[in-house]
Amino acid sequence: MASKKQGVPFHGTSEQEAALRQCIAELKDSKGCLMPILQKAQEIYGYLPIEVQTMISDLTGIPLEKIYGVTTFYSQFALQPKGRYQISVCLGTACYVKGSGEIFKKLEEILGITNGECTPDGKFSLDSCRCVGACGLAPVMMINDEVYGRLVPDDIPGILAKYN
Repeated sequence: MASKKQGVPFHGTSEQEAALRQCIAELKDSKGCLMPILQKAQEIYGYLPIEVQTMISDLTGIPLEKIYGVTTFYSQFALQPKGRYQISVCLGTACYVKGSGEIFKKLEEILGITNGECTPDGKFSLDSCRCVGACGLAPVMMINDEVYGRLVPDDIPGILAKYN
């Protein structure tokens, strides 16, 4: 069964913080600065944990609730880190009717995470998507840029073993 948001501890470096501080100093006085700051912060850290959002709030004076609202509204922003191996399961119509929901459940069971989460070791992250453009291979999942098609739940352990 999938875990309850166990999360990966935040480990920002002083170099990352310096880069973010510089970005904020350059942009904070310009109109509409929040989106470019958030985009740069995600580029620096790979995701936008609450620690980074708080730093942005403290340095810009923008309320944390507004920052959180923007980061949760736009799909380009990730609040959880991504794993070395990013698994994306297509839950679009063609894949779903051919069993991608069961593929997703099998991944949740094996990895102990659910949609949008990362394993505590940082190895795998799991996300759903709507279409990868390989409907003829349904059901489909991708690990980084590698496409796996015509899957059944029993295929999943062997595929994940390739990434050990």
